[in-house]
Amino acid sequence: MTNLLSIGECMVELAPRADGAFAMNFAGDTFNTAWYAARTAPKGLTVSYLSAVGDDALSVRMADFMAQAGITPVLARRPGRSVGLYMISLKDGERSFSYWRDTSAARSLADDLDVLPGLKAGDMAYFSGITMAILSDAARERLLSALTRARAAGVTVTFDPNLRPRLWPDMDTMRHWITRAAEVCDIALPSYEDEAVHFGDADPAGTADRYSRAGAGVVVVKNGAEAVLLRTPQGDTQIAPPKIAKVVDTTAAGDSFNAGFLVGILSGEDAATATHRACALAAQVVQHPGALVPV
Repeated sequence: MTNLLSIGECMVELAPRADGAFAMNFAGDTFNTAWYAARTAPKGLTVSYLSAVGDDALSVRMADFMAQAGITPVLARRPGRSVGLYMISLKDGERSFSYWRDTSAARSLADDLDVLPGLKAGDMAYFSGITMAILSDAARERLLSALTRARAAGVTVTFDPNLRPRLWPDMDTMRHWITRAAEVCDIALPSYEDEAVHFGDADPAGTADRYSRAGAGVVVVKNGAEAVLLRTPQGDTQIAPPKIAKVVDTTAAGDSFNAGFLVGILSGEDAATATHRACALAAQVVQHPGALVPV
């Protein structure tokens, strides 16, 4: 059995309904990737989720939701803590978000982390810039050390920078830790639009260059509806995503893309085939509202 371990924060999502009330769901960048990976994983590929939760009813409900979705919860319990929450607001068709995550137990997910549990050579660990952003400096160091040890033991480490400036005290701090995280990964999955704004990359090739210099052997630069740039040791390939007549909601587009790519790689596909798989999955997701949709 091969294992994909996704690391980060799952949150309670409150989404508006047509009747004015709110529906409660669970979502979060690395969790969304785990959810789509579990939906599309072939037999023999298991998906796990490493985080921390509290001891309240919402934390129990979240763990149950993961298990019911086919994801193995790997959750530290923090007494007296709970989980993060965000609320979606709609105005004239545009979505905005309000967050409550200061007391989220997930912020302590790496506080006592020495090794990544349940991983062996041939498995994969996946984390994101948001995972890094919610941690203290000491916890970031612990997580990067655990990932480095796993990588040395034959685990493939995959990183999506997923740049969210609001989560960082300043841009220099964000750029520092994103670069540190890139240095421990085998596969990087950046999004060009964000990287251009916050790192000044002139084009997707510039983004790929930077992550290659950091040490990633494979870089997949997502670029919205434009072609994906795949950088491997064999060279660069441009892969066009499917044309979509109507994009309904881009929430989790990148998360589902990542899931498709990681499942493809862990299934033995070459990087180009896995990228086509990723594009096809993301194309399904953006034609439906919400973070977690049927595929």
